[in-house]
Amino acid sequence: MSMDQEILEELRKIREAVTPKPAPEPAKPRGMWAEFMAFIGKGGVIGLAVGFIMGTYIGKVVSALVQDIIMPIPGALIAGGDWRKAVFSLPIGQGMNFAVGDFVGVIVDFLIVAVVVFFIAKYAGKAMEKQEEGLKEGVKEGGKKE
Repeated sequence: MSMDQEILEELRKIREAVTPKPAPEPAKPRGMWAEFMAFIGKGGVIGLAVGFIMGTYIGKVVSALVQDIIMPIPGALIAGGDWRKAVFSLPIGQGMNFAVGDFVGVIVDFLIVAVVVFFIAKYAGKAMEKQEEGLKEGVKEGGKKE
């Protein structure tokens, strides 16, 4: 073997030694309980569950705010008070009744809920930005050498 071939062979051995080996595939869990624990162990599932539960209760809080605090105001300003029971009737055949008040009430509820959720999301977004900035500053300060 010539000197060049020996050098090339040594370089191939070095490249093989320093090239990272692929990670072995994780063993599949055996049994229903092990599969369940592997499923629950994934962070996305727990985060999704927490988000769903929080969304449910935030929805209840917003609905209570709309129904109990905000909606009585238009009811007090409108003559008759209960405008949600307003019905528009057409004298066709047996008569056609349209629950216009209920429909308008649902639209007003939706708009109020949308505004409240917008402000909550806006506040949460600003809070997340401040938290991320704080984390970035902490990383920058931790990386400095004095």
